[in-house]
Amino acid sequence: MSSNESGTNAVLSAVTLSKQVSSPEGSLTILSDVTFDIGSGESVAVVGPSGAGKSTLLALLAGLDLPTSGYVTLNGVNLSELDEDGRARVRAESVGFVFQSFHLVPSLNALENVMLPLELASHANPRVAAMDIIEQVGLADRYRHYPAQLSGGEKQRVAIARAFATAPAVLFADEPTGNLDTRTGSTIMDLMFELNRRSSTTLILVTHDTALAERCDRIISLDGGNLVSDSRVAA
Repeated sequence: MSSNESGTNAVLSAVTLSKQVSSPEGSLTILSDVTFDIGSGESVAVVGPSGAGKSTLLALLAGLDLPTSGYVTLNGVNLSELDEDGRARVRAESVGFVFQSFHLVPSLNALENVMLPLELASHANPRVAAMDIIEQVGLADRYRHYPAQLSGGEKQRVAIARAFATAPAVLFADEPTGNLDTRTGSTIMDLMFELNRRSSTTLILVTHDTALAERCDRIISLDGGNLVSDSRVAA
């Protein structure tokens, strides 16, 4: 199946995306002419060496940054046509994030961290919804604990619960196991894939871990800012 076969069913499309930044040596190309579609419910790993442009691509796909040329559509909306507030609104409605360094609010306990995006989305009962997903990630007995009182694996469970709480159309995960030992990382990814299956979210995962990439439906490889391959993972 070609990368563009999803066509109009694409929940996310990158169209001739390029990103240049200024440096003391002149203009530096981080991404060059990257094009692909990602269908609803797909899991896609983005791989490549350090400096290949993976995190930049993730930031563009999520509307956290704008391309120098080309554009991204998310749920049919061209992110380049929106102002910063408009892009923030699309993210709040459609996107979840899981980062390597957890990004939890230290002054909020686990439950309050998960409630945060639900409250921002004006959810009718954020506490009940947050508690439900905290139970799903196996932290029912730790919900009153603050980030400083949690292990790395527990923090990432809270981060995953927070990301899935609003039932996002797309979940972006940037090296989600990067700060975890191998065993904890494996458990966390089992949990993420399970929640992903259950909620039919589209998962886009930046990783250096080949075994983890091969658990996805598809692998997009970047090198030097270029898309060098886009292939389906054999079942």
